[in-house]
Amino acid sequence: MFGGLHGSGGHKHKRNTGETDGMAAGVAGRLSRVFIGCHKHTLIGGYSNTGISSLSKKHLAVRQFAAVNTRTVKTEKKEPKEENLKPKSNSKTDLNRHKPYGLTAWEPVDDVYRIQYYPKKVHDIETAIDMLKKFQQLDFTYPRQPVYIDLRLDMKLEKKKKVDPFVSIVHLPYAFTTTVSKVLVFTESPEEAAVAQKHGADIVGGTDLIQKIMDDEIQADFYVSVPDMVSKLIPLKNKLRKKFPKSKRGSVGLNIPEMIEIFKTGHEYLVERDCYILTKVGTVDMPREHIVANVATIIKDVCTHRPVEFGPFVERAIICSATSESLLFKVEPFLPQVTTEDNEENENVNN
Repeated sequence: MFGGLHGSGGHKHKRNTGETDGMAAGVAGRLSRVFIGCHKHTLIGGYSNTGISSLSKKHLAVRQFAAVNTRTVKTEKKEPKEENLKPKSNSKTDLNRHKPYGLTAWEPVDDVYRIQYYPKKVHDIETAIDMLKKFQQLDFTYPRQPVYIDLRLDMKLEKKKKVDPFVSIVHLPYAFTTTVSKVLVFTESPEEAAVAQKHGADIVGGTDLIQKIMDDEIQADFYVSVPDMVSKLIPLKNKLRKKFPKSKRGSVGLNIPEMIEIFKTGHEYLVERDCYILTKVGTVDMPREHIVANVATIIKDVCTHRPVEFGPFVERAIICSATSESLLFKVEPFLPQVTTEDNEENENVNN
């Protein structure tokens, strides 16, 4: 009997537990729907009818700055800017200062000093050459070592145009090398070939030389040609590159004897790194006047590659030997001067 009572009591307990669980689930479902509704009403700014207190509306801050009306701005006329009557301040220069910027003084007061604390001195060309000769004697170096000049050019023209890098050959008044260049002449005329051989051409020929040059069977220091042959030499353009005959370089013309003389004994220089020329002008043991004459000849030829009215073509000039330090020298005495006739021609062109 006790077992039966115990069993029936267990069933009742399970039934009550299930009912309470069902009620709890129903209440939870209702509460979730209520909360979802409150959340929706809150988002849309409404008020909830349930017993839960509704959230208050959010009040945005009042805008203190209003947008400009674009229509009125378009109709308004801009007032012209007042011209600044103040004088333009000149850029800072070292000319009127007691010492250069970042340096100690203009000149040292003693024979022994730190080079980096003073501006590098610019010498006269004669003084610079004498210093190179003195360096050679003090260092016991080779007396026939070459002397170089390093020129920096101003390649600018009007607006955004620039001078193209060029190669030139000049005949120096005082030669300093004993080697003679090997010259090849392109011509198909028997008369012109005879003239070329008479004046010292090393190789003379026509289109029959093209394949031999391509195969490296024939090589020369310089290649000159008559105008009629230039169009037939196009296959050699990539092979010869800068040595290809060009009228600007003076390697194309009808005066064969003059071209042979220039290229056999002439001095070649070229523009490197866009605006720099580094070339030999003599040897240390040469007389000072001979080196100065060679320097003047090269600078004069360089200045012919840009019109004079654009200002000085050579911005900076350095002279040195193979074993010495570099010395700045004054290049102004070698530069061409603008004459009144040049100014009149420029005015006529502009007008």
